[in-house]
Amino acid sequence: MSKQTVQYSEHTCKTCGNVFTGIYCNLCGEKVIEPKDRSFRNFVANSLTALTLADNRFLKTLWLTIKNPGFLSKEYANGRRVNYLRPLQVFFVLNLVYFLFPVLQLFNSTLRTQMSVLFHKSIVQSLVYKRLVDSRMSASGFEIIYNQKTLVLAKLLIVVFVWIASVPLAIIFRKKNRYFTDHVALSIELACFNIFINAITLSAVLFVLSKIFKWSGTTFGSYLNDDLLTVIFISTNLYFIYRAARTFYGQTGKSLILKSVLGIVGLFLALEVYKLLLFFVTFYSI
Repeated sequence: MSKQTVQYSEHTCKTCGNVFTGIYCNLCGEKVIEPKDRSFRNFVANSLTALTLADNRFLKTLWLTIKNPGFLSKEYANGRRVNYLRPLQVFFVLNLVYFLFPVLQLFNSTLRTQMSVLFHKSIVQSLVYKRLVDSRMSASGFEIIYNQKTLVLAKLLIVVFVWIASVPLAIIFRKKNRYFTDHVALSIELACFNIFINAITLSAVLFVLSKIFKWSGTTFGSYLNDDLLTVIFISTNLYFIYRAARTFYGQTGKSLILKSVLGIVGLFLALEVYKLLLFFVTFYSI
């Protein structure tokens, strides 16, 4: 059957039962399956598209997330959604990469970090010490078990961080006529930005640099530390929040800078709450 014959023939939709003319059902959007759709060539092409993310909308959406933070969330909130993937779709694709491959664990904290660095360290210390006494487990043994467990849970609980991070955004920009779900959409876009830039891309850059430093005989570890990663994290997120405040919330003037700084503070508070929650989930699952 030729493409022209299919296009002008009458069909009964196999999904909703609607009778229509053309290739796509005008009620549910189901496509008429043509012989070429069942060909091996078409199957391979679709598989490669799925595996390599060679989808124009995905690449376009990801690029706009980096180039113009807040634009996609604005388009989504305003009902213009056909030309881009939804923020949640991009999030799940990037989170899959984040889950499967060894990249920087932005949303995870080891037991040592939980006990000695974060603001809630006193809570963590008291619970851990009590567990060690009750279970008679060695500190090193418990640390190994905890770190293995939290590494997996952190990758699963990123979606919880998205909801937590949307709260300070809703508070800081509460007068900008946005629904709470709009703030959540921007928070999802922010998570996508961080996973791609500060986890995947930064990991790739550090891998290349480590090879260069190793080839030159220089110690790479002396240049890479938590302070440097914190500076990178703050700088990239300040860029995102500043652009998003202007594009998504329409913020201008001096308040744009002030609210961008408040946005960074809110982001760190959200991350602190998330990591405390991560500790509880990990601790009580051991």
